[in-house]
Amino acid sequence: MKLEIKDASFGYRKDKLIFKNVNLSVTDGDVLAILGPNGAGKTTLLKCLMGLLPWRQGASYLNGVDIRTISAKNLWQQIAYVPQAKGVSSAFSVEEMVLLGRGSHLNFFSKPQAKDFELVDELLERLHITKLKGKHCNQLSGGELQMVLIARALASNAQILILDEPESNLDFKNQLIVLDTISALAAQGMICLFNTHYPAHALQRSNKAFILSKGGEYQFGPTRSLITEENIAKAFGVKAVIGQVETPGQMFTDVIPLSVLTDPLNYTDTPDKEALAVISIINGDFAQAENINNLLHCYSEYLIGRMGMPYKEDNVYIINITLKAPKERIEELVHALSLLPKVNVKATYATLT
Repeated sequence: MKLEIKDASFGYRKDKLIFKNVNLSVTDGDVLAILGPNGAGKTTLLKCLMGLLPWRQGASYLNGVDIRTISAKNLWQQIAYVPQAKGVSSAFSVEEMVLLGRGSHLNFFSKPQAKDFELVDELLERLHITKLKGKHCNQLSGGELQMVLIARALASNAQILILDEPESNLDFKNQLIVLDTISALAAQGMICLFNTHYPAHALQRSNKAFILSKGGEYQFGPTRSLITEENIAKAFGVKAVIGQVETPGQMFTDVIPLSVLTDPLNYTDTPDKEALAVISIINGDFAQAENINNLLHCYSEYLIGRMGMPYKEDNVYIINITLKAPKERIEELVHALSLLPKVNVKATYATLT
């Protein structure tokens, strides 16, 4: 499965484009995070991508086919969309709302079958909202309704999941449930796209990023190379620090905003110097071995040495990689490895004088 935007532009008025000449591409297993300040047009971009708004120029393509030529039923069997929960009000029960996600798989006069109700129960349990099953949607909080809308999208068994600010109105626990769900679906081969106000969530969960600035300028590319302090400053007008939070099992990337910039367009980063590092990998899923090897091959020019050994008692494989490279390249590799399920990774840097 491949979803693309090619040479596309959009504006509500012909003489004023919100963005122009947009190009992006995602394929099986990709997670694309779309970032940008309020009012930049992130939601509009998603609607154009799906054909809910017509491009002024260019087009969206699904497996090379212009989506304007795909029937609505066929399109929504392949794409599931979760809008922002705000403004969504319905007297449907939670069970009925999630069942609506099966609509593209049912004939006009057919009724949901037992397997459809079973799927609803599985999704409610997976998203930890079984307790909401008998409630009406107009009785839910914004966060609860967001989770129900995600369950409805998953009920369609689509191959592409598009979410508009899925973490909005959610507490820490439910944010993690949503992000973990996105990661799990991507690991199974689904394409996931989500708008977010959290650069840290993009760094921790996505392998591709799209940064949209007011005025229509955009950047698209690998997450770790694209989300930098300089690009955050220019897009959001904020000075931020991107750092590592160390836990006993893993290194996590976080983004901390420090101050509002008066001249963000002229903000510049000092590039990282070359670094010597050891990357330690503990792989708890032998099915990931090929993915790990493929990633390491992409950075082979920097490798100094590699050692690996199985630890059968805990059914894991331990790998230590020594390499010398620009620090940003090392961080790219660590980030890519950290996105693999059941793979723990940590980089230790040497002090070079």
